[in-house]
Amino acid sequence: MILAHILQKDISELYFSCPELSPKQEQEAMAIVQKRLLHWPLCKLLGEKGFYKYNFAVSEDVLSPRPDTEILVEAAIKCAKEVSAQRILDLGTGSGCIVLSVLADVDFLQGVAVDVSAKALQIAEKNAQNLGLRKRVRFVNKSWFDADFVSVLGQDFDIIVSNPPYIPSKDIAGLDSEVKEHDPLLALDGGADGLVHYRQIAKTAFAMLKAGGFIFLEGGIDQEKQIADIFEQAGFSLQHILKDYGGINRCIILKK
Repeated sequence: MILAHILQKDISELYFSCPELSPKQEQEAMAIVQKRLLHWPLCKLLGEKGFYKYNFAVSEDVLSPRPDTEILVEAAIKCAKEVSAQRILDLGTGSGCIVLSVLADVDFLQGVAVDVSAKALQIAEKNAQNLGLRKRVRFVNKSWFDADFVSVLGQDFDIIVSNPPYIPSKDIAGLDSEVKEHDPLLALDGGADGLVHYRQIAKTAFAMLKAGGFIFLEGGIDQEKQIADIFEQAGFSLQHILKDYGGINRCIILKK
């Protein structure tokens, strides 16, 4: 993968033969190798990560897309097609991998992507441009803790998707170094019990969804029941809890 990146070739071309590297290319490759040996995530070194059907630009300003989240994307795409959804909102968009994957597969959808990090939104905008989706998505630099969040974003969404920070603050130090040192803390830290952001999203999301609208949430290990309770208390009705590819309850789907 490193050589394919350096040589700007498809990785399949390098399985059986590899062109000789120039001194400059060799130096570049070894610099990446040295960082990889220090546990830098490969995707952050190469500047991109495959997710769902697409490649997304990534940096240390965004969470690296993970296969676990593809379950949420697939469910949201299916729902959007079934209900002929018109507008989708992504809360905490990061690289944009969730909302852009959905938009790429559902050509009648328009999207809004929100993130508190302006640097993350720059990456998301780049990905929208690369996928030819820039005209179908609006990016907003905002926190869902802002008092004017609902009035700025609007109240006419058919679907909301979100993979908010959900790791309890005390658990951050024990994370793998590839995560805690190279993914932004903003995208990881879910407060004392990991559920702070869900409580706030539940307060705002009900007002932002149309009647009969759906919200798709990613959660951490053993958090699904607590998350469902928070949203049911806010007026939502639990529809499904989906397992990820590792068999962990990962995606919570609720309806207004």
